[in-house]
Order: sequence, then structure tokens, then C-alpha cells
Amino acid sequence: MAKTVEDFNKRRLRSSNITVVVSIALVLFLLGLMGLILINAQKYSDYIKEQLVVNAYFDENFDAKDSAKTVKREQETFKKIQALGPVKRATYITREMAAQEAKKSMGIESSALFEENIFPSSVEVALKPEYVDPAKIDEAIKQIKATPGIVDVKNNSTLMVEVYNNLNNILKWILGFSILFLILAVVLINNSIRLKIFSKRFIIKTMQLVGAKRRFILKPFILEAVILGVIGAVLGLVVLFGAWYYFITQIGTPFAQDNNQLVILVAGIFLLGVLITGLSTIFATWRFLRSNVDDLYYS
Repeated sequence: MAKTVEDFNKRRLRSSNITVVVSIALVLFLLGLMGLILINAQKYSDYIKEQLVVNAYFDENFDAKDSAKTVKREQETFKKIQALGPVKRATYITREMAAQEAKKSMGIESSALFEENIFPSSVEVALKPEYVDPAKIDEAIKQIKATPGIVDVKNNSTLMVEVYNNLNNILKWILGFSILFLILAVVLINNSIRLKIFSKRFIIKTMQLVGAKRRFILKPFILEAVILGVIGAVLGLVVLFGAWYYFITQIGTPFAQDNNQLVILVAGIFLLGVLITGLSTIFATWRFLRSNVDDLYYS
């Protein structure tokens, strides 16, 4: 009979540990997923901002006889624009390239309708994401326009401001959901740990009644909680990055993943799993250490 009871308690303990680990893994998986979404949402935001270009035009007066000097002067100007602080990427558009683009946009295959040199050469400038901002974009355009050799700068500032505001709103919503998931993670993991400690409340009180110090009683429970937290974090991260790797290989992204951010995310998930399980165990155990024997039947 004793062996049967002992086997039953072992199975119940094993089942309890599995439930806690699965709960921790699931919650940390969802939290890590929100972290990945937040990181990549910021990158997508920067990527979209970099696609909003400013066009800086050279002088339209072009003399074929001085074409070599003109091209050299334009290339020097192009290098100066590349060196400007707000510039993320710059592309030199020659007159021939501008003519080809005009033919493509108008659906014209022949060169008989216009000469190639009627379109001015220009520089297509993609600003750094932080300069696609209503407060900074005018200053960036002024710097480009002040570059010797540039006679005009055109941009769709209304579109840039609209894109900036929309992307910021999306990022705020994602950040809000991430904070909500963090709160839910704390609550769910805490509840799982409390249920586990609740099932051992009589053992805790018995150890206290026979003279065991509170630190001695807490130590094994905290150690077990930390181990469960680490196992849950490992399982959650394995599933998370397995799913993320599948997503990346099947769909792909227009930018490279930042390994430093991923390392910080992994470390944060590990730390969070251990911290929440450890603190929840301390608070739950301490509650029963401070309670009376009669209170154990009504907890």
C-alpha cells in the first residue's frame, strides 16, 4: 500500500512538473514571438522609410561638347551628396538612364520622338530612417540642395509624413501588445507556480513545525523552480526559432537579421523565465510559511 501511495505521489509530482514546464514554454514562446515581431517591425519600418527617395537634379543646360567635363563635375557632386550625414544611399542617374526611364514610363520603344539629352541627370537619394521625420526632413533637403552643382530638389514630403505617422502608429500598437503579453506571461507563470506550491503546502508547514528554518525550506523549492524555468525557456526558444527559421526560409525578408538583437532576446527570455518562476516560488512559499495550520485547509 505504501508503495502504491508513493508511486501515486511520484506520478502526481511528475505530472505537475510537466504541466508547469509546458505552461512556461508556451507563455515564453508567445512572449518571444512578440519580441521577434517587435524587432522586425522596427526593421520593416526603417526599410520602408529608406524606399522613400528624394531626387536632386543637376543643371538642365547641357552641351554635348563639354559632356566629359559635365559628367566629371556631376560625379564630384554625387560623391559630396553621398558623404552627407542624412544620406543612407545615393544613386547617380545619367541623362541616358533618365531617357530610358522616360521611355519605359510612357511606353515608347523608339528614340525618334525625343533626344536622350533632354532629360537632366540627377541623384536619387534615400535618407536614413531617422531623417524621414517631419522635424528633420526639411533640414536634410536643405543640405542636399546646398551641395554645389544641385539646382533643384524634389520630394513628396506629404507622402513621407503620412508614411512616418502610419508606421509610428503601427509600432506603438505592437509595443502595446508586447507589454500586454509580458503582463500575461507574469500572471500565467505565477499561477502555474502557485498551484504547484499549493499542492505542497502541508509539506512546507510540516518542515516548519519540526524546526526547519525558512531559508532551508525555500532553497529546494527555488532551485526546482529555476530548473523548471530554464527547461521551459529552452523548449519555448527551440519551438520559437524553429518556427521563425521556417518562416524566414519560406517567405524571406528584405534585410539581414541582427544577431546581437537575437542574442539579447534569447538572454531576456531565459532571464525572464528564471526570474518569474523564482520570485513566484518565493512569494507562494512564503505565504504558507506565514500561515497557520488551520489556514492550510482554506487556502
